Formats: sequence, C-alpha cells, structure tokens
Amino acid sequence: MKAELLKTTQKGHKVFVLENDNGMRVELLSFGAIISKLIVPNKDGKLIDVVAGYNDEDEFESDTCYFNAFIGRVCNRIEKARFELEGKSYKLFKNDGDNHLHGGESGFNKKEYVAEVGADFIRFSRVSPDGEEGYPGDLRVSVKYTLTNENSLDIEYEALGNKSTPCAFTNHAYFNLDGDFNSVLDTELYIGASRLTNIDDELIPHGDYFDVKNTPYDFTSPKKIGRDIKANDRLLNIARGYDFNYVLDEQRSDKIQAWAYSKNSGVLLEVFTDRPCIQLYTGNFLDGIQGKQTYGYQSAFCLETQGYPNAVNVKSFDNAVLPKGEKYYSKTRYAFSLR
Repeated sequence: MKAELLKTTQKGHKVFVLENDNGMRVELLSFGAIISKLIVPNKDGKLIDVVAGYNDEDEFESDTCYFNAFIGRVCNRIEKARFELEGKSYKLFKNDGDNHLHGGESGFNKKEYVAEVGADFIRFSRVSPDGEEGYPGDLRVSVKYTLTNENSLDIEYEALGNKSTPCAFTNHAYFNLDGDFNSVLDTELYIGASRLTNIDDELIPHGDYFDVKNTPYDFTSPKKIGRDIKANDRLLNIARGYDFNYVLDEQRSDKIQAWAYSKNSGVLLEVFTDRPCIQLYTGNFLDGIQGKQTYGYQSAFCLETQGYPNAVNVKSFDNAVLPKGEKYYSKTRYAFSLR
C-alpha cells in the first residue's frame, strides 16, 4: 500500500496518490478534494482510468461539471436559493436558474484543503466560514479517502459547526467503466430503489414520490442504462436523460445499494452507503468538454449518494440541518471487481 504526495501543480495545488497491492491507483487533488484519477484493472489485465477529468490538474479550477469533487455545504438543489432556519431567512447564491445547486457559485468543489497523509488514506480538511455562500456558522469539514486491498475506495465525510446549518455532502464522480468515455448506454445498472422523488420542470422535488415499477425509471431489475433512456416521458424529456433522486428501499451501509457493470471491460462497480438516496445522472449536459478525453453527451454516469434534495424546504423529507455542536458523519464505498 502506498499513500504519498505525488507532486505540486503550477498553481500550488497538491496531488496525492493512493495505490494498493493490486495496482489500483487513486490520485487526489487538494483543490476541491477531487478524485483526479481512479485507475482499475479490466478483464484483460489493462489498467484503465474510470473517472472523467483533466490531465493538467490546474484545469479543475475552471471546471463547470463538478468532476469527481467534494460537494457541499448542500449537494443537489435548493428551491429558490433560500431557506428558513430557527426563525431566520437565508438567501443563497442562484447558480441553477432561480435555484441553488451543489453549494453555490464557489462551493466546496472550488476550495483548497489541508491534507493529512496516512498509511492507506488521504484526509482533506478546511473550515467553511460563517456566511460562505449564504450559509450560517463556521463549519469544520473533512473528507477522507481510504483505499483497500479489496479494491474499494471508501469516502468518509465529517463536519462540526458552531451554528445550526444545512449540511449534506456527496462526491460527484463521473464514471465510465470502459475507460473510453464514448457512451454509458450499454452499461448495466441496478439501483435498490422502488421510488423516486417527483420533480417539477426545474428538477426540484416538493415531497411527493412515485413508484418506478413499469416505468422507464425502474432499475430494481438490472438493465442497460440506454434501454429506456429515450422513452417519451415527462421527466426524461425535462432532464434530457436520467437526473433523478432514487430513494433506497433499505438504508443499510452493509448492503449493495447500486451496482454498474460493463461487459466490455468486465469491471463491476458496487456502491455501499449509509445515505438514504442516490442521484443517478447520465451526463446529459456534457457537450464535448476537452479533458483527459473528449466528454460528450451521456459519456459518463454518476451515482451520487446523498440526502433528500431540497430537504431544507420540504418538511416531510429527512432533516438536512446539522444542529449546532453535533457531528455529521457519513460514509460511501465504491467497490471495484471483475466479473
């Protein structure tokens, strides 16, 4: 096992590497606590990079897709970029029409972190100051990446604030299990969720659900991502593909909550999480972005483990507020193997 500083970029960002005894390799950037590379073996013994990104790590500064970044204070969307907490109204930055998305204009994905190197992990930490992007309180945050010899990447999030504040983190990893980023429509997918949170035309949920059975959104029986993605259905038309919050049937961190498989590469990705939801996103707004490769429409997919979107404004959703002095903790595991 190896965990060490690999280099420092021209702009002063640090690049760290985790490498296990099987040759699996993860490169991590102190800017945005970003997974810049995630290299796994395919069925032919070739090492392939299965996440999107840039060869020049400094290019992540201008990235608008949230490639593989730490997302906070609150991931996903907040309606009208506002909420009320403890009798006070808060206004956030509007960066998704009239709404607030993934932490705002300069969310956690655009911040520099202090790094700690362990035997098999890298931990990134910083303090998000009171008022940052409109959120209340100083919030001490960290994200820890641990690589195992079982080819799993564990992501652990922690936070502690001096005021009550909305708090809900994720990682926005863009995967392509072939490593070629041509298309993900032939990737087989399972999600252990029989319900979606319904959304309006701006992708905002308001507290109602619908069952996915007998709809294009059903992944409770594994199927290719592309099988129903072009169905003429209201939500698919709004989102230009899948971009929806799946409510997991069982909230158990020891259960495989989702998996994706590429027959071409033989790579299987299994997702474990203690969060109640997973956002499936199929790269519907990738439009020829130049990075390590050219990233076009639906050339990658995301399985973002998360709380309920817009929970600060929907009373029926699980509370997204971290009370003053209480510790936030969540964990997600991305496990890779061959099948």
